[in-house]
Amino acid sequence: MPKSTEGLPECAQLMNPGALRPFVEAFTGRLLGLGYTRLTVSGYEASARHFGQWLQNKKIAVAEIDHRIVRGFARHRCRCPGIRQTTRLSVKYVNRALRFVGFLAECGAVKLSERVPPCPDQDEILAFQAWLRRHRGISERTVWRHGRMIMRLLPALGPDPMQYDAALVRQVILDEGKLSSHAYLKTMTMALRGYLRYLAAHGLCHPGLDQAIPTIPQWRLSALPRFIPIADVERVIASCDVTTPMGILDRAVLLLLARLGLRAGEISGMRLDDALEWMITILWNR
Repeated sequence: MPKSTEGLPECAQLMNPGALRPFVEAFTGRLLGLGYTRLTVSGYEASARHFGQWLQNKKIAVAEIDHRIVRGFARHRCRCPGIRQTTRLSVKYVNRALRFVGFLAECGAVKLSERVPPCPDQDEILAFQAWLRRHRGISERTVWRHGRMIMRLLPALGPDPMQYDAALVRQVILDEGKLSSHAYLKTMTMALRGYLRYLAAHGLCHPGLDQAIPTIPQWRLSALPRFIPIADVERVIASCDVTTPMGILDRAVLLLLARLGLRAGEISGMRLDDALEWMITILWNR
């Protein structure tokens, strides 16, 4: 992670983490190595720098950091250097700082009397999201949504992917079906299929488990007729006023739709030469 503060919010740039500076740099380097985007890393770095600045303001040594200190940081009325002025910090912001404290404990910089509650397999989820960006080409919004859905399923799936089997995967989705709408559940099955394929590709679970995920039926537009009777089609075509240029155009479009089964997009992209060729085909087939 570069030592510059480029990309950080202005308020975070003015915050000095003091003795925690090398740990902040190592922390952000760890996140980048796990596949975090620079935007996400900047959010974690801002929280870590802010935490360090607050410790300096309160004259709290690094060795004194514990969960009581983190709770004090979460409740403090922020007047730290920069433009941040708030009466409370968001849960998400504090959780970022809490993860940084967990990193300090891993490094041996602090000793916590109680274990930092980690987000279940968060590093693995981040690696999965990086894999989606690299291999699936989906939007960032979808990447984030798939990660969030897998986080929801992890407690039911269990911590060890090598213990997953077809019965477990199927039951997890069936249980979610009792709590979620069909549309939400359909998206969740897509996320789980991607996650299981990612795990299998890296040898972290048995291959083929994505095939055990049940299909979620969602019949949109099921009340519409499958086709229009021929007599109705002919009435629509006959309704065009061929004495006007617009009526002639409407009739030509309807003939292309009805007789040749072209899609609307195919017709709208046609040129005059294409249209003449299709009309000749229609006349030849009559």
